[in-house]
Amino acid sequence: MRLVINGEDRDLQEIKSVKDILDNLGVDHQTVAVMVNGEIIGRTDFTTRLVEQSDAVEIVRFVGGG
Repeated sequence: MRLVINGEDRDLQEIKSVKDILDNLGVDHQTVAVMVNGEIIGRTDFTTRLVEQSDAVEIVRFVGGG
């Protein structure tokens, strides 16, 4: 499936949900916020929120520091 992830065109296989995207990219679900087409997706919805061809996905990683 072709998606736009953080502004970059990506072709990912076997992707149906936000969870699938994060797993495919090796991203820890607990350390990110995700938006699909401008809609913030709650962590509890990562498994059920389906994505479609050409969706725009933004993945923001939480960074600690001081």
